[in-house]
Amino acid sequence: MTEFTPLASTIGGMMIGLSAVLLMLWEGRIAGISGIASRILPPYSDGMPTSRLGFVIGLIAAPLAYILFSGNTVEQTVSSSLPLMVTAGLLVGFGSVWGNGCTSGHGVCGLSRLSKRSFVATVIFMAAAIVTVFITRHIIGA
Repeated sequence: MTEFTPLASTIGGMMIGLSAVLLMLWEGRIAGISGIASRILPPYSDGMPTSRLGFVIGLIAAPLAYILFSGNTVEQTVSSSLPLMVTAGLLVGFGSVWGNGCTSGHGVCGLSRLSKRSFVATVIFMAAAIVTVFITRHIIGA
């Protein structure tokens, strides 16, 4: 069972919102992780690869900073099944391309801009997540 952490979750959500606002303010870009990550390598369409690289480095550095300052470890559970991880990665990549964005772009930035397309995408993401959790926990028993 997942631990209930309302304070940490609220602070984390506020930090995500703040980072999305700052990226929009400073760069005029939406904080969609799939779009940022897909544009790190050439060909560059806008000549801003360093800001995208900095964003991704920040994603990697954040848990390391947490460990350094808190002394706690970051617990992440990942399946040991290579076929499952490959399938999951392909499905996420396909869904991100097909949905023209990811959960951060649509769910955080799109909903805050009242985008109808982002609302539909987020409903589909959440429905797929609910069905996946139900199947894996109650039908497959993983």
